[in-house]
Amino acid sequence: MKKVKIGIIGVGNMGSSHYQNILDGRVPEIEVVAVADINPDRLTWAKETLLKKRESNPVLCDMATFSDASEMLTSGLLDAVLIAVPHYDHPRYAIEAFRAGLHVMCEKPAGVYTLQVKDMIKEADKHPDLKFGMMFNQRTNCVYRKMKEIVASGELGEIKRTSWIITNWYRPQAYYDSGAWRATWSGEGGGVLLNQCPHNLDLWQWICGMPKKVYTKMHFGKWHDIEVEDDVTTYVEYENGATGTFITTTGDTPGTNRFEVVCDGGTLICDGGSLILKKLATPESEFTKVNKIPFGSPAFETIKVETDGMNEQHIGVLKAFAGAILRGEDMVADGREGLFGLTLSNAMHLSAWCKEEIDLPFDEAGFKALLMEKVKTSRRKENISSVLSDLEGTYNA
Repeated sequence: MKKVKIGIIGVGNMGSSHYQNILDGRVPEIEVVAVADINPDRLTWAKETLLKKRESNPVLCDMATFSDASEMLTSGLLDAVLIAVPHYDHPRYAIEAFRAGLHVMCEKPAGVYTLQVKDMIKEADKHPDLKFGMMFNQRTNCVYRKMKEIVASGELGEIKRTSWIITNWYRPQAYYDSGAWRATWSGEGGGVLLNQCPHNLDLWQWICGMPKKVYTKMHFGKWHDIEVEDDVTTYVEYENGATGTFITTTGDTPGTNRFEVVCDGGTLICDGGSLILKKLATPESEFTKVNKIPFGSPAFETIKVETDGMNEQHIGVLKAFAGAILRGEDMVADGREGLFGLTLSNAMHLSAWCKEEIDLPFDEAGFKALLMEKVKTSRRKENISSVLSDLEGTYNA
């Protein structure tokens, strides 16, 4: 079997998970031929893990280790790279990889601010023969795929309202204390929106489309001793007049994950992993024109929507990535689509900082300037200079 030779940049939390999945044979068309990490302990862990796996699977390929990711990208060992490093560096390494002739799979979020992601997309567009994927593993979830299918089909008519309460991201203070980079402007570039919610923001726009206006109230360090947001309430307006809300926090427990899409012909409700459709017998826009009863309402049927039950998550994304490279098959998410959810989170931050409604597209340069001002006073001092160097055009070097 022909396999994609991949290198992983960053074998921390997510990178090590991908590494284990591939070594376990769960992505049969990909093999790890190299890993890179600035932490020597993580490289030692990667080597030791490979040796243990070889005891039961001696045909596993040799693997090189690098303390410098750029050296790995130009080593000639790779067909592709998986980027699993802190958020600010996603575009940097993706651009380097494209210039080295490598296919790219990038962990979420695409970056911290839209201008750097647009630089990444611009470089990707220069290499149309190279595949560019984003690790939006929640798009493999059968429930969200079915919601997308139903809304896109038009069978329920136009969207009237969207609502996502996603508060089951509870994190205690010990979580934030576990790493100096966590929940800092210079380390992560944001809080719950940049760390926990990129998947939700992606799914929200993937299923419902992008809004035209965003208004957000945001609290910074409300529930934790952190400098970034941990409590967010957003209101949006869409081009067709529909409205929406997005509420999230890392301070609620037990939390809620309820996503509703109200359409002219019925309402989709995703709650607790199941999908319910309350389908109107008559679309609301038609019913209200002919109904003569003051408190009348159209009849509806409650349907538990059937799905294919498949939810391969990260493994599914990597399988599709390999299929795209080897056979030209579709990926779960093109890397360029990472811009949309990030646009939403950037607009939310900008709205909260400026205390005003934000029109999309927004002032991206203005957002970046405000973000960098916060980076300058961030608690994580050791990362400030490297983040601010981007102001000199690092990504276009």
